Amino acid sequence: MLTRPDRESATSSRDSWWRGGVLYQIYPRSFADSNGDGIGDLRGIADNLEYLEWLGVDAIWLNPIHPSPNVDWGYDVADYTGVHPDLGTLSDLDRLISDAARSGIRVLLDLVPNHTSDRHPWFQEHPEYYVWSDDVPNNWQAVFGGGSAWALDPARGRYYLHNFAPAQPDLDWWSPDVRAEFERILRFWFDRGIAGFRIDVAHGLVKDRDLRDEPVPGEHVYSMNRPETHDVYREWRRIADSYTPPRLLVGETYVLDLAAWAAFYGSGRDELDLAFNFRLVHADLEAAQMRTIVAGAEAALPVTAWPCWTGSNHDAGRLATRWCGGDEALARCALLMLVTLRGTPFLYYGDELALTDGWVPPERVRDVAEPSRDPCRTPMPWTRDGGWKDPWLPLEDTARNVADQRADPSSTLHFARDLIALRKRVADVHVGAYDELPAPDDAWAWRRGERTIVAVNLGRRQVVIDGVDGVVALGTRRGREGEIVDGRIRLAPAEGVVVELANAK
Repeated sequence: MLTRPDRESATSSRDSWWRGGVLYQIYPRSFADSNGDGIGDLRGIADNLEYLEWLGVDAIWLNPIHPSPNVDWGYDVADYTGVHPDLGTLSDLDRLISDAARSGIRVLLDLVPNHTSDRHPWFQEHPEYYVWSDDVPNNWQAVFGGGSAWALDPARGRYYLHNFAPAQPDLDWWSPDVRAEFERILRFWFDRGIAGFRIDVAHGLVKDRDLRDEPVPGEHVYSMNRPETHDVYREWRRIADSYTPPRLLVGETYVLDLAAWAAFYGSGRDELDLAFNFRLVHADLEAAQMRTIVAGAEAALPVTAWPCWTGSNHDAGRLATRWCGGDEALARCALLMLVTLRGTPFLYYGDELALTDGWVPPERVRDVAEPSRDPCRTPMPWTRDGGWKDPWLPLEDTARNVADQRADPSSTLHFARDLIALRKRVADVHVGAYDELPAPDDAWAWRRGERTIVAVNLGRRQVVIDGVDGVVALGTRRGREGEIVDGRIRLAPAEGVVVELANAK
């Protein structure tokens, strides 16, 4: 059994609404289109706040909304304080922030501090903000397309670093001017009411000052993952905490070593609030793997730190496809796991429908990466006909859509809504400690707090979990809710339950 009795509860730390909350990631171009041009926009999100409030989410994180040439669909930023005209205006964003607040929903933006677009004015006016060399200085490899991470700027006769696409030059975070620019950007958005940021490539900002060769080409020992990056987040934490309430900092910490991942929390209070755990994202939906990763994360974290969990995003794909192979029953188990583990769950738009990756034929691929990430960015299916007019990415399969599932109390959408409501209602689930419990192979069971047990069967045979007395509060098979559990609970394949114990132990 894993237990950390020294863990701080969600309610005992500084103002941290996000510890008990559920956050919802929106890819703006694909969520809802308000003007019929086939591109989702900020007004489309604002028009669907009623749905998000009904679902019960506490905050939305928007993928990049800034002006961009869209080589990497917003992750090549040309203006950090503007809004891409495809998506709306600053006034539209202000309206979204205020309307969302009235619905009890906060808004987070995506911040891309590792690199800009080569069309950002800085690249012409402030070349000293970027990483340059007179020749190709090392063996660093670009993430997109392979090959050297260095590109020649013919006008300057020098090479600039691009860890991603050539149109995404990396900033030089040794520069005090770059740091000052981003402190200004943080304050600009915090002053407008943004609740926080998800930080892109959070592990990659500072590069090795001497530009040393990677030990193995394609690794990121010197081109990313430098210890000096933590200095940046300590300063950002100070800025975020100067606001009331403190603003949230969430890192895309793409490091698979759990100790290195946990280091982004600093002491637990002085760097990032949350850091995505990509060990879990890239695991199989297999009990032994997942419980081992969660146990390792719990052991690695500082005492006051709080984990966060996700199974889908705009890069990795949708959990219903990658983890579950389209099996809706398994998708419910995955949702049950994410929302009831100790930590903050992030759901990707459509997870609540068990939405799978879409189909994008080769001639309609828009992504710079290989393989294309477009299939997990296809539009949200609102109705049986999709609810879109000629969307920017194809919407081929609308069998799992909002309208049909909202009208069906037995649907995965209603299950997700009731699961979120249970998290809010049951203190154990949003503030309690995590204790792993004995379970058969292919099953996983854990206690939250004193009175709640969660169990999932991710295998292909029925399992029995002993030592459980109570009532089924929520089940992936809804007919079991209210069932009395007297000493043991049986779970069919791809089934999970939340049990409220008769007696605390």
